[in-house]
Amino acid sequence: MGKIIAIANQKGGVGKTTTSVNLAASLGVLEKKVLLIDADPQANATSGLGVDVDAVEYGTYQVLEHTISAKEAIVETSSPNVSIIPAHIDLVAIEIELVDKQDREYMLKKTLGDLKDEFDYILIDCAPSLGLITLNSLVAADSVIIPIQCEYFALEGLGKLLNTIKSVQNIHNSELDIEGLLLTMFDSRLRLSNQVVDEVRKHFSSMVFDTIIRRNTRLGEAPSYGESIIDYDATSKGAVNYLNLAQELLNKNS
Repeated sequence: MGKIIAIANQKGGVGKTTTSVNLAASLGVLEKKVLLIDADPQANATSGLGVDVDAVEYGTYQVLEHTISAKEAIVETSSPNVSIIPAHIDLVAIEIELVDKQDREYMLKKTLGDLKDEFDYILIDCAPSLGLITLNSLVAADSVIIPIQCEYFALEGLGKLLNTIKSVQNIHNSELDIEGLLLTMFDSRLRLSNQVVDEVRKHFSSMVFDTIIRRNTRLGEAPSYGESIIDYDATSKGAVNYLNLAQELLNKNS
């Protein structure tokens, strides 16, 4: 039985897509079968794994609309053991289209049931908002990873996200767990980065992953080549960080 993990934070630029793509690739290299679902209309996870966004015929939009099954939307990637349900800019429209649908929060959950047995991990790259697509992702997920960048406003908005998770737990998905808070964009030379790490660990102790994702130029370059950091430069700090994160996740779930 696979585990569904949403990667969510309504703040933009915290490393959600970077984490989704590279955690998926790292789990793949560690011989786990992974499906990445791109639930962000910007479709960066799709292009980040080398899939041509303009050529996407079926993706998350059609899956949420229930015009096709999730299985039919799966595309293979060049990353070992990693498949993707791609996104396209048309995903923007789904928020409006689902509004008056019955069970609108359960559209993704309903379609993923058949796939759980086929993958070890299903990762969902959420949009930087707390709209209906993210709500669908949280309702469908078993747990959520929250990336937090090591910068001044790191904890701002975190309370709002945790409240959303709490209300999802209360109303739609009592099984939803917080897999962990992931510190990203860490720069050891900056006192602020170190302060944020101390602050987050003090407030959330056991909820925080031991692995910290450091700032790394190679990590920023990889998406422009349509590759994960593992394919782009397996020896870089970024690759080592994400492989450590994948291993930590596996140990936690073993």
